[in-house]
Amino acid sequence: MKIFNRLWTKTLGFIVLLAFTAFFIVPVIWLLLAPTKTDHQLIFGNPFSFGSFHNLAHAIRVTFTYQDYALLTWVKNSAIYSFGGIAIALVASIPAGYALAFTNFIGRRTLLGITLFVMIMPATALVLPLFLEANAVHAIGSPISVILPFSFFPFGVYLSYIFYSSSVPRDLLNAARIDGCNEWNVFRKIALPLARPVVALVAFFAFVANWNNFFLPFVMLPSNSNYPLPIGLQDLLSSTPAFNPGIGGDVPILRPELAVATIVAMAPVLIVFLFAQRSLVSGMLAGATKE
Repeated sequence: MKIFNRLWTKTLGFIVLLAFTAFFIVPVIWLLLAPTKTDHQLIFGNPFSFGSFHNLAHAIRVTFTYQDYALLTWVKNSAIYSFGGIAIALVASIPAGYALAFTNFIGRRTLLGITLFVMIMPATALVLPLFLEANAVHAIGSPISVILPFSFFPFGVYLSYIFYSSSVPRDLLNAARIDGCNEWNVFRKIALPLARPVVALVAFFAFVANWNNFFLPFVMLPSNSNYPLPIGLQDLLSSTPAFNPGIGGDVPILRPELAVATIVAMAPVLIVFLFAQRSLVSGMLAGATKE
């Protein structure tokens, strides 16, 4: 009876895992095959059949030449906004986490509590105050109106704080101070090299959040030439007759072309994840144990 129950539990668990795997994998397979078909084949044909390389080349050409290569401009803008925000976020969040972990100052606990509170606050709740601030300094429409808010990353501060407070012994830092290191050298030569896994983790999460951010750039950027990729996808979506029947004229963007643009938007996150996978695992395990 026990053997039967154990077998039934394993079988049920396998079925559940298989169902969840299919739920996430099947749409991705459909998306990868969509550009190889015509719009008619995509709707009425086999959803998991391969169309032709001719259709794929046509969809890629139409997508990239849309509005004088607007897609490439959106990718460039997304890269500028994302990597600019990541650079400032790392410069700010890693030292902030170090200071919260090892420095005693008035208001330290209050500041840590505010960091946690802001971390769980919906990002959309901050868009209106940020818009008013950017408008007050006449920064609306400029890259800085997106890059600076992107660099505000309290989750990175909290990750750094957890790492330093649980994985880096104070005695090691005190030994460096006894040897004559000042506070800047203690951080630069000892604390920062030890934090490489968490730096990679903060950079990855910041990149994903910035690359996929839609609402903030949508509010801050009125010009099409300054759009990042998520807003560009919305522009493509509104130019697709299947999703906006009121469009007149000969619009070249159909569902296969929209699938190509979606794959382009997904690819950088996937590439970064694949290349940074080992560092991400090390970063997630950092602080899991304490000597």
